[in-house]
Amino acid sequence: MATLDDHSQATPTGPMTTVIRRHSLATRVTHWINVLCLSLLLMSGLQIFNAHPALYWGQYGADADPSWLSISAVDEDGGTRGVLRIGNLQITTTGILGVSGTGDDATERGFPSWITIPSYQDLATGRRWHLFFAWLFVINGTIYALIGFLSGHFRRDLAPSGEEISPHHLGQEIADHARLRFPKGEKARRYNVLQKLAYLIVIFILLPLMFATGLTMSPGMDAGYPFLLDLFGGRQSARSIHFICAWSIVLFVLVHVAMVILSGLWNNMRSMITGRYVIETERDDR
Repeated sequence: MATLDDHSQATPTGPMTTVIRRHSLATRVTHWINVLCLSLLLMSGLQIFNAHPALYWGQYGADADPSWLSISAVDEDGGTRGVLRIGNLQITTTGILGVSGTGDDATERGFPSWITIPSYQDLATGRRWHLFFAWLFVINGTIYALIGFLSGHFRRDLAPSGEEISPHHLGQEIADHARLRFPKGEKARRYNVLQKLAYLIVIFILLPLMFATGLTMSPGMDAGYPFLLDLFGGRQSARSIHFICAWSIVLFVLVHVAMVILSGLWNNMRSMITGRYVIETERDDR
């Protein structure tokens, strides 16, 4: 994160403006490769999901087996209705999920064409896109992890202190973020505890689960490493976990982007492109 190559300017009466080096070159490069990979993995993954838009728990998953989630088109007297079902809850999603478009342009498909790669239904091509960017993502993540451990980035910048994870401090951070009160001055040099916890959960829980469940869905990998099926309770359970983790990461990205915008879009974007981040400190803060 921040280094000592700071450059400061100040007006006679105003706050001091300090430019810090917030992100290393390796962090910036791997970040943007991750953006590309995650975007295309999501779009190709939805293409794969559309081939059978239902999720199950256990070893099997066929049309007659009970699913815990499904996206379908239901024929009714008034036409075809798109339905998202989660357990016993059914939500009409005509025009978006189950049935894309309206009127003569309505098409029966799980997720709409504008969010899948390719846009037309093609399971084989979707799998090729997904596997290519999955392995690029794994290689990029491995490089990031190695650099993070060797440079001390994880220990120095992401490991929360005991005081930070105390209930009082966590509650205060949540309240401040809910009020859109973001760290200022010297506190802006470091990740806050909510950022640290979110990054650690994504890096060390969600992404490893995504990788392991992705391997479990491969018949070839199951033949060589059958313990994967036992570990995740079957291929269909692995598919469900993979789906849940994917959308958890999507939720993380949406919150992350919202925080980037609300806390200063240009300053945050510049720091992830050039590494330079501007903070304002009062004279007695330094």
